[in-house]
Amino acid sequence: MIPMDVLTVGKLQGSDEYFVILQEHDGDRLVPIHIGPFEAIAISRGIAGGPQPRPFTHDLMASVIGRLGGTLERVLVHDLRDDTFFSQLELETSRGLLEVDCRTSDAIALAVRVHSPIYATEEVVNRAAVLPRPQEQDPNDEHS
Repeated sequence: MIPMDVLTVGKLQGSDEYFVILQEHDGDRLVPIHIGPFEAIAISRGIAGGPQPRPFTHDLMASVIGRLGGTLERVLVHDLRDDTFFSQLELETSRGLLEVDCRTSDAIALAVRVHSPIYATEEVVNRAAVLPRPQEQDPNDEHS
């Protein structure tokens, strides 16, 4: 399993498509995941933190898990089929580890709220990852 960080979330410039981009924790590979606008807002709010006037769905999920004595140990992005990512929540409970199937965007929105790690399988990263474009050097930059 490869530890991943949320690099960015938002609207793709010049389009109506939203993405969350995961990056290898200790690497350069990026995994872009197409999400909806509401999911982008949910992830962004989770990253920003701060008080909300009323709990949103993912805040509610985090609260319920905690009140039931569980913790989100990690999110695992474990499959990619027909351009759809598949993930699971791995919850530590009094009855042991509980794996719950989950939309990847929901899993990420929950993970960023409770500061749980996000992992992807090697297979998913190998199939979906892209490398960032190299930065073009400015010909007027004297430090080049």
